[in-house]
Amino acid sequence: MDLITRRAALGGAFASLGACAARASAQNALRLRRGVNAFPWFQLTNEYPAPRKDYDWPPFQQTRPVPTSRDLANLRAVGFDFLRVPVDPGPFLAATPRVRAALLDDLTKAVALCVAHDLNVVVNVQANAGTHYWTPARMTGSTEAPEFPAYLGLVGEIARRLPAARAALEPINEPIGACGSPATKQVRTALLARARNAAPSLTLIASGGCGSLIQGLVDFGPADIAAFAPVIPTFHFYEPYLFTHQGASWMGERLYHTLSGVPWPGAAGSYDATMRETRERAAKLDPDERDAVLAETDKVMRVYFDAAPARPFIDGYLATAAAWAKRHGLATSQVLLGEFGALKTARAPDRARYIRDVRESAEGYGFPWAFWCLFDSMGLMDERARALDPDMVAALGLR
Repeated sequence: MDLITRRAALGGAFASLGACAARASAQNALRLRRGVNAFPWFQLTNEYPAPRKDYDWPPFQQTRPVPTSRDLANLRAVGFDFLRVPVDPGPFLAATPRVRAALLDDLTKAVALCVAHDLNVVVNVQANAGTHYWTPARMTGSTEAPEFPAYLGLVGEIARRLPAARAALEPINEPIGACGSPATKQVRTALLARARNAAPSLTLIASGGCGSLIQGLVDFGPADIAAFAPVIPTFHFYEPYLFTHQGASWMGERLYHTLSGVPWPGAAGSYDATMRETRERAAKLDPDERDAVLAETDKVMRVYFDAAPARPFIDGYLATAAAWAKRHGLATSQVLLGEFGALKTARAPDRARYIRDVRESAEGYGFPWAFWCLFDSMGLMDERARALDPDMVAALGLR
């Protein structure tokens, strides 16, 4: 066999192995289709200030909105088939053994309540970067992170408690390592191994690096996770952030805090109107900061309106994820779009158009999805009236 023929044969053999690994990874995985992130059910905590590392009791704020049995019934009735439940690991890891057992019991009961309403559950261990101690870097920055052993143990405990027929475990949310980071791969491998050892048939959900961006898919393939099957790869999508995160006070780039009036699609508004709204919001800043923020906003908004993003912009991003799945012989129905959404600071018609465009694009490529989120600033449900937003229900293609 000549060199060229041998290379071709080897290439075909490796491709075949990759496809087999992909099929093995997806085999017997929990079927997911349309979901919503149940934030802040096990989020929003009462953390003591430094130097303490623990939480008040109860550790989760009593005023936070929590889905009721009626809420879950309504979610199932409109067409959702699963909930992704973000769980802050901090209160569990800081607790005494007795308190930790009680918190795990609460989580187990929450999963059972969802299942009782015919909703599957993805339990997502989601660290809070806003805390002073139990941060992603301290727990999952690498396998050498000071609290990684404790975090690893919690993942195993949660895995053991979940019903494999109706639940899945996502042991880390939005890994902080760079795309292709060896440290991220080591963390992911260790977490999947611990979860699989604890629960032999439980579906696991695995993210690439760089905050679960689509670009993070490049740092791993089904062959890397086939040993832990069944596993569903996942990614998140919030592009363009200038639209979805306008007015977001927690963003590191200051311009987002005062950004307002960004339309979707881009052609639905104008540079002048957006800058006018943004200047009004920025008026409260001191002059030097205001001038710097508005100068940067001017630059990015000129680019935004020149590009005039619309549905093809979204399709282009999701096509990258679909191509990744195809390259690895993996059905897109076994790759989860785990988060997408937009802040309510966007104009309601624009927000609805954006959500519809992402949802239709995802479904067009065959990806199951989970909308972010149930309550709060990107929420689907009014926490006072306990009513679903009809515009969001329609945008999500629900009934």
